[in-house]
Amino acid sequence: MTEITTPTPQDAFELLMAGNQRFVTGAPEHPNQDAARRAQTAPAQNPFAVVFGCSDSRLAAEIIFDRGLGDLFVVRTAGHVAGTEVLGSLEFGASVLGAPLIVVLGHDSCGAVAAACSALENGQTPGGFVRDVVERVTPSVLAARAAGRVEPEEILAEHIGHTVDLLLERSRVLAERVADGRLGVVGLSYRLADGSAQLVAARGLDTAIPAAS
Repeated sequence: MTEITTPTPQDAFELLMAGNQRFVTGAPEHPNQDAARRAQTAPAQNPFAVVFGCSDSRLAAEIIFDRGLGDLFVVRTAGHVAGTEVLGSLEFGASVLGAPLIVVLGHDSCGAVAAACSALENGQTPGGFVRDVVERVTPSVLAARAAGRVEPEEILAEHIGHTVDLLLERSRVLAERVADGRLGVVGLSYRLADGSAQLVAARGLDTAIPAAS
């Protein structure tokens, strides 16, 4: 049996971004999507990354990162808002499955972010449990505006970064794994039009965040 080697957080990040680059350029390899991989992963899973993304139908992680079965442990909520179930799922992916990377994946034209902005401007909040989603996004919008960051992409980056910080503030399990080098947590902003994922936040990685263009 071939020994499975867990990549470092940096290696996992680079592997993920290489897949996104293939997707952007229209040259996906569709790895680990055949019958052999299905049989290989049936007994157990060993994902190299946990992706916590927005539930938007255009944000399918295995597609935009060109991965296959057993590669990604995916958790999704509208606006990537994090409750206890999400935190438990992320802790499971990192501490039980041993994934060395957690990705918070947001995107432009996010309905949850737009709804939070509208609620602050006109005072009208959606009903039902949608309201809870909007209220969890609102602090990010307020923080962005307080810092003079009012453009949509700036507000989105603030929300992604806020989510990264929230995960590490609320989960001792994740924070300890980052502190001892076993886990990296990054925030990526996905562009719907060109398919690219841009780094906007990073904890526990060597990669620097690119300067805003």
